Amino acid sequence: MTDTVTHNRWYLYILRTATGALYTGITTDIARRLAQHQSGRGAKALRGKGPLTLVFQAAITAHGEALRVEYRIKRLSKKQKERLVSDQPLSPWQWLADNGQLTSSDKYDSPEQNVRASAATAPCPVG
Repeated sequence: MTDTVTHNRWYLYILRTATGALYTGITTDIARRLAQHQSGRGAKALRGKGPLTLVFQAAITAHGEALRVEYRIKRLSKKQKERLVSDQPLSPWQWLADNGQLTSSDKYDSPEQNVRASAATAPCPVG
């Protein structure tokens, strides 16, 4: 039987390339996705940019929510993304709200309901 919790849990992740660029993505399985990126079977934007380092990750319970937070993070400047990585927030949504990146029309669930942190305390090399 398939574990439905596994399929409903999504993760936002940020990778740092060898040149210092930051890449943001979402997945249901971080280890699998990172292996894909490292082997060149992931996003074209990362091909030939390794080694890659996982610098941030956060668990998000719903796919739609993961898509929305990924969209918001991708729109941040490099400086803002670096601050997000440095802060290692429990909730990406709360961090966006606290840093003036959300408007009153933006909808997101409270961190207690929909986002659980699993941020790494230190960057870990991938591969």
